Amino acid sequence: MSMGESAAALVVLTPGGAELAARLKTAVPTALVYGRAGRVASADVVFEDFTATLQAAFLEGRAIIGIAAAGTLIRALAPLLADKRAEPPVIAVAEDGSAVVPLLGGHRGANDLAKRLAGILEIEAAVTTAGDRRFGVALDAPPAGWRLGNPENYKGFAAALLSGETLKLRGDADWLAQSSLPFSENGGLAVQVTETRGEPGPHCLVYHPAVLALGVGCERDCEAAELAGLVESTLAAAGLSHLAVAGVFSIDVKADEAAVLDLAARLDVPARFFDAVTLEAEAPRLANPSDLVFREVGCHGVAEGAALAAAGAGAKLVVAKTKSRRATCAVALAPGVIDVQNLGRARGSLCVVGTGPGDPVWRTPEVEAAVLRASDLVGYGLYLDLLGPLASGKARHGYELGEEEQRVRVALDLAAEGKDVALVCSGDPGIYAMATLVFELLERGEDTSWQRIDIKVMPGVSALQAAAARAGAPLGHDFCTISLSDLLTPWPAIEQRVEAAAAGDFVIAFYNPVSKRRTRQLAAAVEILKRHRPADTPVILARNLGRDGETLKLVDLAELTPDMVDMLTVVLVGSSETRRVARSGGGHWVYTPRGYAAKAKKKSEDAA
Repeated sequence: MSMGESAAALVVLTPGGAELAARLKTAVPTALVYGRAGRVASADVVFEDFTATLQAAFLEGRAIIGIAAAGTLIRALAPLLADKRAEPPVIAVAEDGSAVVPLLGGHRGANDLAKRLAGILEIEAAVTTAGDRRFGVALDAPPAGWRLGNPENYKGFAAALLSGETLKLRGDADWLAQSSLPFSENGGLAVQVTETRGEPGPHCLVYHPAVLALGVGCERDCEAAELAGLVESTLAAAGLSHLAVAGVFSIDVKADEAAVLDLAARLDVPARFFDAVTLEAEAPRLANPSDLVFREVGCHGVAEGAALAAAGAGAKLVVAKTKSRRATCAVALAPGVIDVQNLGRARGSLCVVGTGPGDPVWRTPEVEAAVLRASDLVGYGLYLDLLGPLASGKARHGYELGEEEQRVRVALDLAAEGKDVALVCSGDPGIYAMATLVFELLERGEDTSWQRIDIKVMPGVSALQAAAARAGAPLGHDFCTISLSDLLTPWPAIEQRVEAAAAGDFVIAFYNPVSKRRTRQLAAAVEILKRHRPADTPVILARNLGRDGETLKLVDLAELTPDMVDMLTVVLVGSSETRRVARSGGGHWVYTPRGYAAKAKKKSEDAA
């Protein structure tokens, strides 16, 4: 598991555990503290049900650091344990800081993470994996830039090695040579290092260093199967292993080409893109320079140029440009493992995320993962502040209210540079928020590079949903939302919508009900509503939801005045059918029936 995919869960059950968690967070700054309700004073996620919470974190792929007994963690997760190759790291830490034990996912990051945590506590991690303990290396989990070609042979190979067999090394690999493995020229076992397919078997593990740069080009909207088939046959003809491919490389105008992105996904490697100037610098090394290609894209070769640019100055072209009907590919061999992350430009991404009304418990795991992946955060400064530890280590681009278009332009520009950007909104990004402005700017077509960005909109809990949940179920039947701000919409249009919603007997959620200089709109809306529904219609005033100072007030429609409301308030006005029901602790729940009572009555009459 990549620690960047999901925030680690630091699970705390006691106040003493919370103090230890604060120390351990220095090893995992992005970790979210999960604290038991009533026992842990400050936590990012508060839980009541320990087992359900732990299982949910496990299924989300989060690394789990439990400040608890190992047995407690094991019993909670036992029903979920199936495939050790897919499980995230799970680590038990003694509350007094005396022990750190990786329980699961040892070779998926748990062993390394346990050692980092132990370093903070100035103790030794209780790593029990046999190969790690004896030889100082995990043969089934090679370092970054290396792949094991025949993992199916690992178990028997490891058993023989632990039983006293020696092995010979065929090829160069510092991480193996510097280990405590029992190398011998006459070893009965072998480890082979090669970019070719090698000779895998029960007595030979084959490791492939990421030394091949795969350059590709294709016509617009080329079928993914055609490019993938070309690459597969080309590698096979050259005797090269796809596991030695470090990345898929092309020209930047192909950053959104589905076939290229699909190929990278199939090979499970990054896709990176170079500008035409960088590719043209490789022209002297091309085997098949083309004036036609130069006229079309500004360089004499895409596939060969991209492969060579990625593999570096000491590389050689081992497969010259090979063509199918609509695609090309070429392969360059680098003198060492290729560091793809520092090459070219990734396809930029823009996630337009909704963080909910404010409380972290209303933030979805999808949004949390997107924020953690992001290199840059863009948004209203307060919204970025509300992210808390999720924003740690990110480049922040904070703006004031009223600078919405500037925010979106900056987010699009950053993503066009190849960065992973999160445009942060409160509530839901598609409800009176930034998502619509993103697509409006795309439609204007001001910058063609914006069109190549990978854009995703991720929903959040909206203010009207949060207000409704706090109050009961006022949105149980048909409802609508209306913004009373006339900054972007003329008041006559707003007034017409309020009239229509009132006549249609919709429950109405009013956003932007008032401001310091704008109060007449709410007063006018109330007058319209009074003509269509009873004076005692329930009205919910929900202010500062999910934040300090949250209030929820229930009034009659006849009582509602602008001075009861501010810009932090969502106003929910019931329909003529909306009802009150007494709460056991005082006050009332509010709900809008859907007609179940009438249905039950008819069923009873039919039975009679």
